[in-house]
Amino acid sequence: MISQPSRHCTVELQALPSRIGQVRRIVSAQLRYWHLDPLIDLAALGVTELLTNVHRHAEPDKLCTVEIELFRNCLTLSVRDHDPRLPEVRDAEAFATCGRGLAMVASVSESWGVRPHIDGGKVVWFALPVPSPAVALPAVPVYATAAALRADAPQHAPARSAVAG
Repeated sequence: MISQPSRHCTVELQALPSRIGQVRRIVSAQLRYWHLDPLIDLAALGVTELLTNVHRHAEPDKLCTVEIELFRNCLTLSVRDHDPRLPEVRDAEAFATCGRGLAMVASVSESWGVRPHIDGGKVVWFALPVPSPAVALPAVPVYATAAALRADAPQHAPARSAVAG
């Protein structure tokens, strides 16, 4: 279920591999709707890592809630599950195939954290800075007349063909 797409989006799901891909697509679509295309890859990576942790570690169930909140200069993504155990950032062995998720979230985000939830579970979140709007181009009069445009145009000599004939 998606709610209030203007500044807040919530998705409830079972953290199963097939659902993680769906949530990644929902997050991408929501960020495109908010014109935050530069944040899509980082947000999708972070949400994927947090949902993978729920899939691998959360007990007693895999039910979780993903929230996306857009503030003036910050996009916050969080994943809430029912497991009260708090995650730990670990140093993974060089050839380990897992154990780097939270370190990746920390490295791509402006900040991240975890807090207990009142229902006995926890919320793991990360924040991304919202890019400032593009530099505005000088305004061009929309209804300029052809004569006004010609008057402002630089004067050039008539074009001549360089081809003989």
